[in-house]
Amino acid sequence: MRAMRLLVVEDDAEAAAYLAKGLRESGYVVDHADNGMDGLYMATNEPYDAIVLDRMLPRLDGLAVVETLRKAGKQTPVLILSALGEVDARVQGLRAGGDDYLAKPYAFSELLARLEALLRRGEGQTQQTRLQVGDLELDLLGRHVTRAGKPITLQPREFRLLEYLMRHAGQVVTRTMLLENVWDYHFDPQTNVIDVHVSRLRQKIDKDFDSPLIHTIRGAGYCLRESD
Repeated sequence: MRAMRLLVVEDDAEAAAYLAKGLRESGYVVDHADNGMDGLYMATNEPYDAIVLDRMLPRLDGLAVVETLRKAGKQTPVLILSALGEVDARVQGLRAGGDDYLAKPYAFSELLARLEALLRRGEGQTQQTRLQVGDLELDLLGRHVTRAGKPITLQPREFRLLEYLMRHAGQVVTRTMLLENVWDYHFDPQTNVIDVHVSRLRQKIDKDFDSPLIHTIRGAGYCLRESD
C-alpha cells in the first residue's frame, strides 16, 4: 500500500520539525515549506494527499494559499493551523477553502485524528461520482438530481445538504454534523436554518412520491433511507 504524502507549510522551524517527526513516525511521507510562496508552488505542482497549513506565514498568508489552490481547481484536503482560535477566525479559514481548522496549541493526537478523517473523506469522494438511495440519484459531476427519473432542481445549499445526507444514508445525522459539514459552522448559531432547509428539501424530494426518504429522528436529527 502506498504511503500517504503530506505537505507541511509552517514557518516556525521548531514546530515544523516536531510536526514532521510525528507524522513520519505515524507512517506518512512528509515534505516541508517554511513560507507561503514555496508552499503554494509545491502544493500546485506535487500530488499531495493532504496539506497541513499554518495560517500566519511569511511571503504569502495561509488563507491566500488555500484560496489560490481552490481557484486553481486543486481539491487537496487542507488542515489549517492557527494561534487565532476565535469563532470568526475559524469560520474565515473554512470559508477560504480549508477543510478543517485546529487552534494552537494543539495535541498531536488530535491533529493526527483530524488528518486521518480528512484523508478518509478525500478517498471516498474521489471514488464516487454518483450517489443513489432507492430511486433517488445524485450526479456529483453534472450536479443533477432525479427521483424515479424525474429531474429535481435544487439550490446550491440544498444540493450540498442532500449530498451529505446521501453519503450518510441509513445513519442518523445530527444537527451538529450538518452545521459543521454543510454550513461550515463549528458552533451552533441557534437558528432554525437547518429545519428550514430540510423542510424545503422534503418538498422537492418527497412531496410528490409515495414513500418519504428523509426521516426525522426525534431528539437526534435526520436520516435519509428507504421507508420500511
